Amino acid sequence: MSESHSDNSLLANIVQYIATIEPFNNLPKDVISELASIVQITYVSRGEIIDPYENQNEKYLYIVRTGAMEQRKLDGQLRARLGSDDIFGFTFLDGTADEDNRYTAVALQNSLLYLIPHSSLVRLFERKPEYAEYFASQAQVRLKTAHDVVWSNKEKGLFIKRVGEVASGIIAVVTSDMTIKEVAHEMRIVKRCSCAVIYENDKIIGLITDRDMTKRVIAHGAPLSDPISTVMTPNPFVISPDALILEAASMMMEHNIRNIPVVHEGKAVGLLTTTHLVQNHRMQAIFLIEKIKYTNSVSELSLLTSERQAIFEALVEGKVASDIIGKVMSMIMDAYTRRLIQIAIDKLGTPPCEYNWISAGSHARNELNITSDQDTALILSDDATNSDKIYFRHLGSYVSNGLDRCGYPLCTGKFMAATPKWCQPLSIWKEYYKKWVANPEYECLLNISVFLEIRSIYGNAEYTNILRDELHQNILENRTFLSALVRDAVNTNPPLGIFNSLVLEKNGDQTKVLNIKKYAINLIIDLARIYGLAVECESSGTEERFKAARDAGILSENMYKNIIGAYHFIAQFRYSHQLEKLKQGEVPDNYIDPNNFGSFERQHLKDAFRIIADMQEAAKLRFGAISH
Repeated sequence: MSESHSDNSLLANIVQYIATIEPFNNLPKDVISELASIVQITYVSRGEIIDPYENQNEKYLYIVRTGAMEQRKLDGQLRARLGSDDIFGFTFLDGTADEDNRYTAVALQNSLLYLIPHSSLVRLFERKPEYAEYFASQAQVRLKTAHDVVWSNKEKGLFIKRVGEVASGIIAVVTSDMTIKEVAHEMRIVKRCSCAVIYENDKIIGLITDRDMTKRVIAHGAPLSDPISTVMTPNPFVISPDALILEAASMMMEHNIRNIPVVHEGKAVGLLTTTHLVQNHRMQAIFLIEKIKYTNSVSELSLLTSERQAIFEALVEGKVASDIIGKVMSMIMDAYTRRLIQIAIDKLGTPPCEYNWISAGSHARNELNITSDQDTALILSDDATNSDKIYFRHLGSYVSNGLDRCGYPLCTGKFMAATPKWCQPLSIWKEYYKKWVANPEYECLLNISVFLEIRSIYGNAEYTNILRDELHQNILENRTFLSALVRDAVNTNPPLGIFNSLVLEKNGDQTKVLNIKKYAINLIIDLARIYGLAVECESSGTEERFKAARDAGILSENMYKNIIGAYHFIAQFRYSHQLEKLKQGEVPDNYIDPNNFGSFERQHLKDAFRIIADMQEAAKLRFGAISH
């Protein structure tokens, strides 16, 4: 049954109501009043079906005023459950509706719906095109509008700028057989720059700066006819133009260097110097990393915990992108870990053999949040003796306990370098990976889910590269492993029905809450892992894995944009929740009370959950997994 309205009190009630509903709350009052005046009111009984595609002459945007609706795809699969304040019918607004996305809506209980004709909205968008993206049919566009900017780009400074934005595009490129005099001429006369990159067989092997020329050539009277290779700095640090300025600044301070060549696909494309960094603002993270570097004890390090929390709060309040927040927090944990290893070595003596301290899980992915615990391991040289292993277990215990004192909790699953099982020679680690991939039963899946992402923190980084290659080779030889990962990943479904009190857990206060990590973040990470491994992506990062899958052609551009948009929104949502907990003096967590959601959160979370569910289905189809 449908009715229009002419009663002024009813109209005022509709105006007041839709002004609070996302995305209408983004519109001016006069526009809201205009739309409210054309709202049609429909009552549907429990079990009644609405087919938004049925009327070819007019389509509608539906607002659930009271009651509950359920969207079903044509094959019967659940698309979403909708409660009060939820909206459906976006897909016709820009002509993108198609059979693949077609659905019907069924009333789960007696419901009151407000209907706004699409034709009226389209006329509004013709007059005011800036409002259109709020009503976009594609969830990726609506999710993008959810990211408000609080800090300006200038204020965000180091946290958003990339190396390529500030580095000089001028750098001298020379070969190792050129003389000192020839290189000096290339630097000062031809390129007029302070640094030269030295190549040999198309590979960068060294670096020379004007300061090096002063110290190593002029001061020592070196013959200008000598090859440049005799005075160069070998194996220089380099950085990608896509890296954060923050990363470059941290690298410069850690290794006490003033120049870093900017290299893209093996080619030197510019130079970043300390001068480039002076103009940037909001340096708190860099200052903290510098402080960490000069501490002399665990006690001193632990005193810096409040500064780490302050940086987290500033980043979240400034609405800095979630991927950058994760990266900054990971860089800070890197600095803590490296300093603790150095302090431990001062106490225990020189390490008896080659080794590599690695991070795993969210730390390896550069996706830390304020609640993240430790996931670490040690890879030892294959010639490590039993007494060597004892040394490294002491090292592992010292660093793990030190991290715990600095606010990084011990891993409840004991996935730490302090655990003997995770402090082993390289050959043992290779056997682990071979066993886990060949027989992915529950325990092996648990182990490998932690160590599918590894990143070198300290020591011989080549061990990490060797292990990653070993993993990819094992997966190539056993493609059923990806199917096992998919089966495990789709056992948990995103909470499409969350707002009807489904998929909620009771917390300590017996309040029903949503575990945003379990039912959203982890599901996206699992999907990224599967797609990344399928294309042998070298990076462990969630976004990088999806990008690699898109570039390899196994993930469509639209699906890529959808899942990245969902990931950004949910990650930002979790960070904001953790910030609120900190402000209230409570321990931050991943448990969110749906009673605190407004219309804004409901609409965007539903978009994100539906995207995750669609991608789970796509993964099952592509990798041949059958859910149980």
